[in-house]
Formats: sequence, structure tokens, C-alpha cells
Amino acid sequence: MLNSKIEKLLVAAVTPSFLEKGVDWFSQNYKNIEESRATDNYWRRNTAIIEIGQKIALSEFLRQIAELGYTKVWETSHRGEFSQRGGIVRIFPINTDKIYAVEFSGNFISAFSSTSGVFSSTPDVFPKAASHLKHPTSNFRVGDYIVHIDHGIGIFKEETEIDFVLEYAAKDTLYVPKESAEKRLSPYLGFKTPHISRLGTPIWSITKKKAKEDIIKFAKELLEILAKRKLVEREPYKEFRAQEEELEASFEHADTPDQRKALAEIFSEMEKPVPLERILTGDVGFGKTEVALRVAYRAILNNKQVALLAPTTILAEQHYELFKKRFEQFGASVARFSRLGNAGSSDADIAIGTHKLLGKGVEFKNLGLLIIDEEQKFGVAHKEHFKKVNPALDILTLSATPIPRTLNQALSGISNISSIETPPLGKTTIQTYVLPKNKKIIKEAVKYELARNGQIYFLANRIHNMPKILEEIKSLKTRAKIRLLHGRMDEEKIIKTMRDFRGKKFDLLLSTTIIENGLDISEANTLIVEDATKLGLSQAHQLRGRIGRGNKDAHAYFLYPAKRLKEKAEERLEALERYAWLGAGLEIAKQDLEIRGAGNILGKAQSGVAYRVGLNLYFQLLEETINELKS
Repeated sequence: MLNSKIEKLLVAAVTPSFLEKGVDWFSQNYKNIEESRATDNYWRRNTAIIEIGQKIALSEFLRQIAELGYTKVWETSHRGEFSQRGGIVRIFPINTDKIYAVEFSGNFISAFSSTSGVFSSTPDVFPKAASHLKHPTSNFRVGDYIVHIDHGIGIFKEETEIDFVLEYAAKDTLYVPKESAEKRLSPYLGFKTPHISRLGTPIWSITKKKAKEDIIKFAKELLEILAKRKLVEREPYKEFRAQEEELEASFEHADTPDQRKALAEIFSEMEKPVPLERILTGDVGFGKTEVALRVAYRAILNNKQVALLAPTTILAEQHYELFKKRFEQFGASVARFSRLGNAGSSDADIAIGTHKLLGKGVEFKNLGLLIIDEEQKFGVAHKEHFKKVNPALDILTLSATPIPRTLNQALSGISNISSIETPPLGKTTIQTYVLPKNKKIIKEAVKYELARNGQIYFLANRIHNMPKILEEIKSLKTRAKIRLLHGRMDEEKIIKTMRDFRGKKFDLLLSTTIIENGLDISEANTLIVEDATKLGLSQAHQLRGRIGRGNKDAHAYFLYPAKRLKEKAEERLEALERYAWLGAGLEIAKQDLEIRGAGNILGKAQSGVAYRVGLNLYFQLLEETINELKS
């Protein structure tokens, strides 16, 4: 791609096929690309090679870069952008991890220089299928703040074959052997500019001691809340092996190891006389619903009714269809409580619905288990409603990205947590790209998906913008059949649109965030977000989970306006790229906690403690303290 003297630079067009190849591929194939440009119109049209001494007018160069799909901005900082100041053009090619300044002298290119760009780590921007067992050390980047449990907060400088190298105050250096790094090091989550520790002083030990004292006080308050729930008892659940194995055999996929582990953990808790209180996390498509279905069946076999609470009519309808199909042959009745069809029956074995389940007219005869799907969509009052009616109620909450409050409780041991981190067999990482919005990438992404007979989600953030965006898409002349979907449509029309999309009656669904929860369309493998700066981090991750549910590679394009990004938006988009590997939902939630702040979760005093030591270490100390107090 570039020789050691930086005399030549390859600039690849912003297209899906080039984006998915990654930086290394272009480095390894530079000579082949250069030769192909001499004979092949495709390579001439979709790449440019610029070199020192080349004769080309500045205006012609700018036109050429724009035709390759690069967006002009005031200051270049992300892939796919370029900017101009006088005779200097700064460009961030998608096929490199650096920003290049191309200097002009008259009609000649006179020099190159380079600097690191944002989102520049190759494995993260072009993610391969990564192990779900990733430790945070695998995500360390130069300049990151790192917490060493014994020595405090330092700055990550480099990684050698045997050590991680950290820099502390007064330029002190600490070499941490890799074999001990996983136990001693963690990323600092908190303020962007923490106080850097000084090696060889007692300050860090004093800070940790003070934090532990504050945490003990806080933990005692949390345990008092927990104790009230633990005082309630109910009959332990029994296992019905023969019937449960029949239901398991009707599952069309093989269970993953984590699904089996989660079921064992939940069933073990159900066999105790105290109410179940557990969070089940796992990325979209990892099999949380199947676990919930089997847990519900055990409750039904123990003569208990089950309520499944979903945030949207679309998701409730999908669950209703699935549970009805799976339970029909076993004689279990399923009722639906939503705006569609009848009001349902509270005599049913399982009632599935939206907020209508919380209505005054809904009374259960023997409700034993509540399953809350996408728990981040429900407020505390919604969740406490059933507890007040039935203090001994078993509660299982499902979430791909737990909200900070729930995450905090799970990490601190107040709620038990089960995680499904192993993806189903054959599931691949969703290729994630954060790029400035331009017509070329949208057109190429749509055409790329249509060429393989797939479907596209196109996300518009506001309903009133949809007519304009629709015309923009039509003007690209991709021949895609397009339909609209948003929350102001009639409920029955919403469901019909989704069924038509599943039936492949059209290619591109232009939608608001109504598609965020629970839609399973196996042929939809491209997501285009028109303005990703308007999304929360967990929300963006949820939307990304709408694709890649079949056996094709999936591509998510998070576009943003060609202007300077605000700091929080930039943090969210960077996190989306950094945590693009399969099973990253829990890490996403941790980042969300960092970005949104811990003050409203922990209280002002405790958030101060958390930021002094970093949220990761804070959670570790909190969990240790709770375990000590429990014993």
C-alpha cells in the first residue's frame, strides 16, 4: 500500500466490498492492485494511486477523491473523510489506519505526511469473528487509561512479546508480564482524565482503602433491600424430565454450551424455596428466548401461570407466534394481551403482552413466573408492579445490553446473572463501519445486498424526515422495492408490513427505531443508519442485532453528518466499532455506563468513589464486599 519512504499512497473507494477486506488485505495486495489498474476499468474507477512528483491539479485531485466516495469535512478525523486548507489536502483512506496530508506545489504533489486517526485499530474497525472469551487486555490501545490493582491508574504505552508497558506519573514505567495481566489489569472506566498514580508511594493504597470503607457502607444498604426479598418463600419447583426433554427435542437448533449453562443456573435457583431473581444477558440471536421458553415450561408443569412482558406490539406478536407454535403440541395454552386480536385470557398458562398486562382488568389466578424481555424498555414502576401483587413471584429478565442500573446490580452480586456468550453454530461477526454520510456508500451498500438477493434495514431517526430520505434513496436508482414503517401507523398495518418484509415482498424497509426489538428476518443482512449520532450506544447495538440472523455475512453502516462530531457521539461510535465482536453486548453496556455516568445509579457520593478507582475496580471491590458481608 505504501513504501517505507511514503512516496506512493493507495486510496480505495468507499464501497462495501473494499470495507470488508480490511487494511491488511490492501497492504498484502498492493502490487496486484497496481498492476490491475493498468488493464482493468473496475480498479481504475475504484482506486487512486498518488505519488510524490505526480502532476495533477489540486481541483482535479479533489474531484477524484470525491468520486471515490470520500466526504469533505472541515477537519479530517475519521475514515472516508477529506479536508483542504490551501495547498494541503488531508485524507483518511478506508484502506489505511492513518490520516495523510498531501501537499501540493502548483500542479504537483510535493510531499506526504501521516498521523494516527480516530477508530484506527484494524482488528476493531474490520472485525474478524472473535472469541467470546476476550479479556479486556485484548482491547487495550496506546493512550488508554489502565488500572493496575496494586499500583493504580497508568497509561498504556505498548505491548511487547511478554509484557504490557504502562507509564505512570513522573514518567515512571511499569512492565506487567502477560501471564499476570488478566488478574492485575483492567481498563479504567470513568472520567476521561483521571489522576495518574505515582509508583512507590502509598497514595494508591490509601485511595483503595478509603474506597473500600465507602463501599462497605453502600453494600450494607443494598443487602438490606435484598434481605426483604429473601424473607419471602414459595414452594420449590420440581423437574419433569420426560416432558421437558420433549420440548427440547422440538428445538430446531442445537443448544450452545452457554444456553445449557444458563438453564442449569436458572433451574438450580428455581429448586430453592426463595424467589428467582436473575438476569439473562446475551447478544441478539444468541438464544435467550429459547432459554426463557423452557423456563416458562417448567413453571407451567409446576401448575404456575407465566406472564411474558414485551415492550412493543411487534415483539409481543413474535413471541406469541413462537410460544403458541412450540407449546401447542404439549397442551399449554397461550394468550395475547396487546392491541391486536382479543384481550386474552388470564386463565391461560402463559400470557404474552405489552403494557396491557399491567392493566387493572388483568388478574391471574396463580401467577408464578414473570419474564421481562428487553428490560431496559421498562421503568422501575413497571417491574415492581407484579412484585407488589405477588412478593414471592419469580422474575427472569432478558437483555442484550442491560441498562446501567441493572448492570450495576448484576456486577455487584445483588442480582444473579447468567450470560450467553457463545454464538450459535455458523453465526458470524457483523461487519461494522462508521463513516460520514454520502450517496455513494448508500447506493453501493444497497446494490451489494440486492445482488445477493438479500434485504436492507434503513433507519431514519425521525418520522418527519422519512419522505425526504425516501426520495434520496429513490434518486440512487438501485431498483430496490421500498416500504415505510413507523410507530404512528396502525398496529395491524405495522404487523402486516413486517410479515410482508419477512415474506420478501419488498427489499428495503425504511423505518424508525421501531425495528429495534425482537424482529427476526433471516434475509435482512444490511443495516444503514442515516444519522448514528442520534442513537444511544446500547440502542445502536440492539439495532445492529437485527441483521446477521441468517447464514450470510452482515454489514452495519453507521453514518453521521459531515461535520465535527460531539464528544459523546464520537465515544459511542468508537465503542460500536471497538466492540463489534460476537457477544459484546455486556461490554457495550459497560461502555454505556461509562458514557452516561454512574451518578444516577450509585448516588453522588458513591459515583465519586467509583471514578477515583475506576468503575471496573469499583464493581470488583463491591462484589467482594457483598460476598464478605453475606458470609
